[in-house]
Amino acid sequence: MSAGGVPGRRDRRRLREERRRRRRIFWIAIAAALGVLVVAGGAATAALLLGQGGAAEAPNTQAAAQPIVFPDDEPAAASGAEPCITVNVLSSLENAEMVAKLVEGYNAQPRDIDGACVTVVAKADKSGLAAADAAVGFPDVAEPAKPTVWLPDARSWISVARDAGGSANVPKEGTSVGASDIVLAMPDALASAIGWDQKPPTWSDVFAAAGDENAWSDLGHPEWGAFKLGKTSPLIASSGEAALLASYGSAAGSVAKLTADEIGDADVTDQVKQNELATSHYMATPEHFLWHARQSEDKGGSVADFLSAVIVDEKSVWDYNRGITSRDGVTRIESTPPAEKLRPIYPTDGFYVADNPAVVLTGAWVEDDEKAAADDFVRFAGTKEGQQIVRDAGYRDLNGALSPLAEEVGQLADAPKGALEFPGQKVVAAVHESFPEVRKRAEVLFLLDVSGSMGDPIATGQTKLAAAKDAITKALDHFSAGDDVGLAAFSADDDGAITPGIVSPVSDIGAGRDGFLQALGTLQPVEWTPLYSAVDTFAQQRAQNWDPDRINAIVLLSDGKNETASPTVDPAQMVADLDALHHSTPVLVFTLAYGADADVATLQSISSTTGAHYYDATDPTKVGDVLGDLVTSF
Repeated sequence: MSAGGVPGRRDRRRLREERRRRRRIFWIAIAAALGVLVVAGGAATAALLLGQGGAAEAPNTQAAAQPIVFPDDEPAAASGAEPCITVNVLSSLENAEMVAKLVEGYNAQPRDIDGACVTVVAKADKSGLAAADAAVGFPDVAEPAKPTVWLPDARSWISVARDAGGSANVPKEGTSVGASDIVLAMPDALASAIGWDQKPPTWSDVFAAAGDENAWSDLGHPEWGAFKLGKTSPLIASSGEAALLASYGSAAGSVAKLTADEIGDADVTDQVKQNELATSHYMATPEHFLWHARQSEDKGGSVADFLSAVIVDEKSVWDYNRGITSRDGVTRIESTPPAEKLRPIYPTDGFYVADNPAVVLTGAWVEDDEKAAADDFVRFAGTKEGQQIVRDAGYRDLNGALSPLAEEVGQLADAPKGALEFPGQKVVAAVHESFPEVRKRAEVLFLLDVSGSMGDPIATGQTKLAAAKDAITKALDHFSAGDDVGLAAFSADDDGAITPGIVSPVSDIGAGRDGFLQALGTLQPVEWTPLYSAVDTFAQQRAQNWDPDRINAIVLLSDGKNETASPTVDPAQMVADLDALHHSTPVLVFTLAYGADADVATLQSISSTTGAHYYDATDPTKVGDVLGDLVTSF
């Protein structure tokens, strides 16, 4: 030890080697425990949880289980010297709360890595977007802010990133810190009526019921309408990936043994296309669906007005049942528990496990000391203290155990049989590539406000209208041949009619893209903002062309409040008309508040009434990103 008690270089090297020795001992102990550990249900096997590979199908028989004895955390006696090593941890939106609490727990104790203190910082993004960024090294992020640890909520995203060319940045496997089973969640009354609370279905049963327009009326509940199945986009969220994998597996004959060749089989593909027709629409996060379900109840209706079932992770079910929802997947709102609880259903032919693998990235921006600090954070997640945080956050720990509160309130199974790890890279990549072909096709009208204020400049130097045109042009890339897309714009001169109205009819975008873009380019700001009458008029027009085999929608972008020279449709009548359509020929009206003067309350009311989602671009410079997020619903 050097003078004054400060470690010298040789001392720091000795301490570093000692810490590394302890870490090796820790993981050797874990590996030894896993050699004899079989968790019946929730986590399939501990090998699955820790991301070390393993069988594609979980054992469905009880076996003698020797649980892991989690070691105590070993913080430093005192924090190392400043400046601290910064470790940026990037999570998915789904597991962001758990990861943030792990970061808080780690930072609460003194840490010393090679003589320096450590500060871990939690960040979050949608799984699909994070995977795409990881594949190319996060080029839009300044180097000091780039992630050192990536902790997606499922291992499948590691495969996605590596398949996109990210093998230099992303290791092949991660280390699971906990798990959440991806289940079918249903309102209790609906689960009981169909009998799935007592006798869980297969995935084929689920897709068959969802495709049966008389499913509820045959069971004596015509008031529930059609069977409404909610699924997220498989390109964005793990639950969407799991849903599409289950669809392919059930069509091919085995969810547990799905192969890439089967995904390319024409007969299997045709069945998956048929399954996808039962989807009400896709969304970016499961929280979007649960938000609308709670809104249905809070308005005096039933959750069944919005959904019959939704494919989500167990943790989301626990959150919903205790009164926590989120409109955007980021901001959490706590209220009283709902009257209608959700029941998690575990299909008998298997359900996928979101295994939350922590990956210490290997990109050139990760320095040796950052890697050592990142390894220490991952070590902490597997300790007694870290695993308590995992359970308290509503996840299964590395032994598959839940907190008693999460199990009770979430109505989660203690040890459900049939847990499956996500398949390997070839299968995941094949499923992602297949989605544009098999997804439910869209019937979408872009409805653009061209009132006088759309000529105002924004911080980028563009006018609002010019930025909106750029965003819509980019959003068109999401659609492909077979999707019907059109464009209308609304304003008015004095007491005149809505102008210019339809400028590009709703038609196959494969053939009509050039005409759409040409029409978009001609739009100019006019004067008034006949918001109410525009929504009322175009929603009714789209309802007349309603197609049950398509996602029928309007994408409304508006930057202001309703203003007309003379009274037109009032807001109450507009909402009443939308509500009536929703129960016969539902047209989803997705709303985007554009700029600080947008009528947020009215736009939220419009989207909520139609079962669609509201998006916030009140910072108009972000309209491209927000609209890009919105079109993942199709």
